[in-house]
Amino acid sequence: MGIDKASLVIDGESLAARAGRVLAEVCDPVIEVGPGLSGLDAIADDIPATGPLGGLLKGVGALGVVGPVLLFACDMPAVSSDMLRAIANYAGVGTVVPIDPAGVRQVVCARYSVAALERGTALLAAGRRSLQALAELPDAVIADEWSENDCWADVDTPADAHHFGIHLPG
Repeated sequence: MGIDKASLVIDGESLAARAGRVLAEVCDPVIEVGPGLSGLDAIADDIPATGPLGGLLKGVGALGVVGPVLLFACDMPAVSSDMLRAIANYAGVGTVVPIDPAGVRQVVCARYSVAALERGTALLAAGRRSLQALAELPDAVIADEWSENDCWADVDTPADAHHFGIHLPG
């Protein structure tokens, strides 16, 4: 889109600040892996060529927690704290990856298990960068009970921004 999506404003709040607020309503501790636009404690996403998997693992390392973690991308403005809470509190301790109405796995709004995070470290060392690999591990629950929910739309294009009432500069 030619602009940092995290800085886009919807209803008077940047996408990053909104994501930080909604995530903090559900989780403690929380951290932003990025430039510090969310209002959360932040660490730079400065490890080149590691993709979303590298960002997730860097955040987990900075949190210093042992247990499942919830990942939430800032470009999903319709995901509520109630939805994040449902994912975080899903039965068991395994990975939970929601499915959207189009059948797409929402790997950037998911709970990742300790086993998945450990496996992620090995995958990253082997050059894998995708979160999809974690969703394919044996402990992963691909949760289709949320597949009718319309909250999964993200802001990837100017048309997406327009859909959410976000005005782009220029």
